Amino acid sequence: MLIAACVKWVDLNPDIDPLRGTVEARPHGAGLSEADHAAVELALRIAEQWGGEVVVTCAGPPEADAALRDLLGAGAQRALRVAPESPHGAVAPTSAEVARMLVDAWGDARPDLVVCGDASVDRGSGSVPAFVAHELGAAQALGLVEVTPEQPGRLTAVRRLDGARREVLAVGTPAVVSVEGSVATLRRAPLSAVLAARDREVEVHRVLRADAGEEPRLRPWRPRPRALPAPEGDRALERIVALTGAHVERTPPRTLVLDPPEAAEAILAQLREWGYLADED
Repeated sequence: MLIAACVKWVDLNPDIDPLRGTVEARPHGAGLSEADHAAVELALRIAEQWGGEVVVTCAGPPEADAALRDLLGAGAQRALRVAPESPHGAVAPTSAEVARMLVDAWGDARPDLVVCGDASVDRGSGSVPAFVAHELGAAQALGLVEVTPEQPGRLTAVRRLDGARREVLAVGTPAVVSVEGSVATLRRAPLSAVLAARDREVEVHRVLRADAGEEPRLRPWRPRPRALPAPEGDRALERIVALTGAHVERTPPRTLVLDPPEAAEAILAQLREWGYLADED
């Protein structure tokens, strides 16, 4: 029984520029979140009850090796770090890319159970576990507040719902689960194990990203500005009227109920009429 605990190396206390609102990473502020620690502890407990092996997996820089060795001291059998490399610069991979990297790093030895934190402290989307489940073709139970291992290959989980409700799930392997930080507290490794883990190897799986894509859009989408001719008129009032289009006949609002292909054509036609799209777009 192979159990994978996925963790993320992230800046836990970034600096926010008060003037520009940009996020500045601090060199000594990175680490693992409480949700990731809970995921590792849960993986260790399940492995002890089921008689399995735990591999801690992280997609991150070499600075994460020290934290991975600490998790080896806590009881994990292997530590695997995925190192994405891109020729186009340091563009953060998407959640789908991270999931494919993790599954590719596991290779043929795919885990029976994957335990993740419910959300990272930077993006906070919590979507990587779902993408991992898709890549593995496994069941998924996300955002859990309680996990109880039963007989090998079976879990009982409790998920938080809206309105202070709870949902009890019976989960069978192969499966991917994500847990909140309150589910478990990572055990304190004995000093002898911590010292021994310093010399243990962290396996590195390098991934060359052929196309890193674009930076994720973190702002509302706005249409590009239109190029308009200069207003005509001898007087300022005439030029203002031309700029505002006060005397231009406008298309009255319409309500259209169309099938998706016809609706898309109607939207494109209206955008062309307004000047946002050229005829060849």
